[in-house]
Amino acid sequence: MVNILFCGNDRVFDGMLTCALSIVKRSPSVEPYTFYLFTMDVSHIKETYLPITAAQAGFFERVVKGYNPENRVRLIDVTELYLREFDGSPNEDAYCSPYTLIRLLADLVEGIPEKLLYLDVDVLFQRDIHLLYDIEVSDVEYAAARDHYGKYLVRPNYINAGVLLFNMKRMRETGLLEKARELIRRQKLVFADQSAIIRATTRKRMLPQKFNDQKFLHKHTVVRHFSKRLFWLPYPHTANIKQWQVSEVHRVFRYFAFDDILYEYIYLREAFRKEELVHD
Repeated sequence: MVNILFCGNDRVFDGMLTCALSIVKRSPSVEPYTFYLFTMDVSHIKETYLPITAAQAGFFERVVKGYNPENRVRLIDVTELYLREFDGSPNEDAYCSPYTLIRLLADLVEGIPEKLLYLDVDVLFQRDIHLLYDIEVSDVEYAAARDHYGKYLVRPNYINAGVLLFNMKRMRETGLLEKARELIRRQKLVFADQSAIIRATTRKRMLPQKFNDQKFLHKHTVVRHFSKRLFWLPYPHTANIKQWQVSEVHRVFRYFAFDDILYEYIYLREAFRKEELVHD
């Protein structure tokens, strides 16, 4: 069983769907997947902070089961855990949203497996997920690749936390997530959850950049992370183009390697919209 964790509100549906499609379409193994979806309702902070809906999770599960009937989806509401651990913390207005913090609750959720691959929803797999998932992490807390900009601006082994292969057994033993939560509660951190994970780490495994390529797509790239990046032309600027913005992926990046994934996503997204209209 391959265990994958996504976190977010009802607006991460497009990312979850495209990422999952890239996994099942690029990985020939018949081994089933379990997708854990952490979500919560914190609309008291901002009215748009609403959980992944049962309809979204149900549709998502039908899609992944279409590739393998043994694939599973677990929608887990962590609202109570979040309020207990982070309510009123100085990092609730994190650089993205409070939803970036909820992966730090993984050790408190019953039934979470010992090996777990956390993925930001703005990633696509170009190659077999087992090239990443099968990496040995028994002697470390997690494995991660360097942050493309941080490795130059902060320090050489500064990691990007958008792709993390967790050894939950070791993390419980060292208390990594417990220490990270304490940091979140105690002080304002520049990159909130990422900063807390890095500071709380005892031992990690550094991965080649191909497992979290944040700027380029090479033939050897396993995971392309569509995070915010710097462009020099026609003038220096940043852009935050996501994979579900298909026209921009074509126009700006000139990527066509993911077209089978993205065109299926477009079809499925329209099918889901029609289902919503029927139920409304």
